[in-house]
Amino acid sequence: QVQLVESGGGLVQPGGSLKLSCAASGSIFSINDMGWYRQAPGKERELVATSFSGGSTNYADSVKGRFTISRDNAKNTVYLQMNSLKPEDTAVYYCNAHLRTWSQEAFYAYWGQGTQVTVSS
Repeated sequence: QVQLVESGGGLVQPGGSLKLSCAASGSIFSINDMGWYRQAPGKERELVATSFSGGSTNYADSVKGRFTISRDNAKNTVYLQMNSLKPEDTAVYYCNAHLRTWSQEAFYAYWGQGTQVTVSS
């Protein structure tokens, strides 16, 4: 089975920084894209950033210039460096990966359990 385990969430003051990590483990044959989504109370889950296997990245307009996604393919790990945090960044952040296990012939989406990020003074 595959597990995506996030870490690094917490409480931070406005203007502060946090770095999230997500490690994928299990019987993984190949990972395509890895990314981060978030869901605030009463809102739908939204894409924050994606790191594609070819090296390109994609960001939501609301986080461009403040957040940076990076990836360590050797460790099957994706990171999200969040700077200049705002109260509106408060949400549960979820890791997502499109990957294929050794027993699969196609890529499927997997999700982490989520980590809470709270930006408040």
